[in-house]
Amino acid sequence: MKIAVLGSGNGGCAVAFDCAVHKHSVRLFDFDTFPANIKAVQEQGGIYAEGVLEGFAAIEYAGHDIEEALSDVDVVYAVGPAYSTRPFAEACKPFLREGQFVIVCPGSCMGSVEFKNGAQLSLQSEDIIVAETSTLPYAVRIVEPGRIHVFLKVKGGLFVTAVPSRNTPQVTEKIIDVYPAMAAAKNVLQTSLQNGNPVIHPVITLLNTALIERTKGDFLFYEEGVTPAVGRLIKAIDQERMAIGRALNVEVIPEPDLGYMQGYMAEPTYDRGYAKAPGFRGIKAQRGLDYRYFHEDVGYGLVFWQSLAEQVGVETPHISAVIRLASVMVGQDYLSQGKRTIKSLGLAGYTAGELEQLFA
Repeated sequence: MKIAVLGSGNGGCAVAFDCAVHKHSVRLFDFDTFPANIKAVQEQGGIYAEGVLEGFAAIEYAGHDIEEALSDVDVVYAVGPAYSTRPFAEACKPFLREGQFVIVCPGSCMGSVEFKNGAQLSLQSEDIIVAETSTLPYAVRIVEPGRIHVFLKVKGGLFVTAVPSRNTPQVTEKIIDVYPAMAAAKNVLQTSLQNGNPVIHPVITLLNTALIERTKGDFLFYEEGVTPAVGRLIKAIDQERMAIGRALNVEVIPEPDLGYMQGYMAEPTYDRGYAKAPGFRGIKAQRGLDYRYFHEDVGYGLVFWQSLAEQVGVETPHISAVIRLASVMVGQDYLSQGKRTIKSLGLAGYTAGELEQLFA
């Protein structure tokens, strides 16, 4: 197949490498505000990987021309933080064609709906099938431009759904060779709630703020950042997320159980499970609070969950507390910004049953 990967960051480079290794023709795009990896991949002719994925994979095209990147491709992966989804969709809009598949990876809480809105596609439109994954399939970091270290490729607990979900079987058929662990989710409500990052990242960051600021992230985020008390707050957030799932008639797997299924963790517990997780071993903390663990996982993740919970009548005091504290600490009011909420996605007013029917 011909595949376009939008986004040249950690995840985008991993997706591009993996698809190319599986003998697909891959084109890598990013905006010209992110030149480093694009330039390196151009000069090398591909991407180098080390870790659980290793070697060199040739990339057919790497550049900043979205029309060239999308020309005659079968599948488009939009890979980046939640705040990249709409810019990718708006850039793609003039060049998408009937029969293409777009996969927002990860969806980061209804990224597929955000993409459809940005590309001016109706929710029920099937000319271009838009889907999302529940999480990024890798733990990966760029070690230098054009070279990645892959700590883990997930072994299970990875979900995908199309919007509407009746098209999900077509999506899985397209990607199963690269992602054999990918399973069909019930709908986008499930993938949005099965995103574990808002459960984990904000809490660990919040409770290690002094250490992050004092050392500029010179410590191991999971191994040194998670203690029993930190684990108790992670669990409280997770329990509220699962309560939202029950109200929406979707199963949400507890985060430690999911981490165990994926291969990150050796034991499914909220404290030691993360601190001793083989898949998180060696991952350093961020250098400061101006980072996606607050801006994305609170501003787009927890804020979205709170708005969804309010609409279906679920109380989320711990999620609300983390949103408020993170907002104070970075000097931004994530709630008033409302960058991704049920209202911003055009879904205000729907009952739980109506949302389930809408996405079927």
